[in-house]
Order: sequence, then C-alpha cells, then structure tokens
Amino acid sequence: MRALSNAFSIAFSMALILLMCVVSTATAAESGFIARKSNHNVPDTADRLVAVLQENGMTVFDRINHAEAASAVGLELRPTEVVIFGNPKVGTPLMQCSQSVAIDLPQKILVWKDESGQVWIAYNDPKYLAKRHKIKGCDDVIAKIDMALGNFARAAAGK
Repeated sequence: MRALSNAFSIAFSMALILLMCVVSTATAAESGFIARKSNHNVPDTADRLVAVLQENGMTVFDRINHAEAASAVGLELRPTEVVIFGNPKVGTPLMQCSQSVAIDLPQKILVWKDESGQVWIAYNDPKYLAKRHKIKGCDDVIAKIDMALGNFARAAAGK
C-alpha cells in the first residue's frame, strides 16, 4: 500500500512539473519573449553575443549594463545587460511592411542572472512582433529574423 502511495505521489509530482512547463512555455509564447539558459556568466555571454553578431554582419549599436548603472546610483541589481543591434537590409523591409514595428527596432537581446544564479539570454519573438504590428506580406523576413535570433542566442549561450 505504501509503495502504491509513493508511486502515486511521484506520478502526481511529475504531472504537476509537466503542467508547469507547458503553462510556462505557453505564457512565454504569448508574451513574445523567448529565453534560453546560458552556459556562461553574463559578461561572457554578452561578449560572445557581440562577437557572433559582428561575425554575421550586424551593427552593434550599444551594450547597456543595467547592473552597473544601478550601482552608480547606489542600487543593487543582479548582472543584467542588453545588446542593441541591427541590419538595415533586414529591418527596412520589415518596416516597409508595417512602419510601426520601428518602435521595436533595432533588435535587442537581454542577458541576465536570475535569483537562483542561472544566466539567461532572451529576445522578442519575431512572430509576436508580426502579430503586434499586424505585419502582412513579410513572412520570409520574419522567418529569417526568427532563425537568425535563435542562432545568435544559441551561439552566445554555448548550446
């Protein structure tokens, strides 16, 4: 009887974890926020990201260290950086489809360390931006951006 109770408890726990993963994934997709774990610390992940962006012909406009800025005003923040980058050959056609997408361009990738010490790298889902800005007729551009952002994030994260 006890073994049955333990088996039920384990099965219930596994089902609960699976449900939480499904809900978490659905919430992330709905929010337009794609995140993946990094194998590196925040500065190394951001350095790797900048290098891969430059290797792929992207212009890196800025790298913002939010933790450093917080420290400058006497506040604490776990390591948090944003890299802002783009390529007018890709962004311009997207804006030609829907000029309002310019508010979300150039692209940004966030790298941060969470409360448990895990480093993450995240970006806006291009499909979400297409919905948000009612972009029509740019499916190829959206797919190209989606693939590129995923590749950049994977390379920077070391996965």
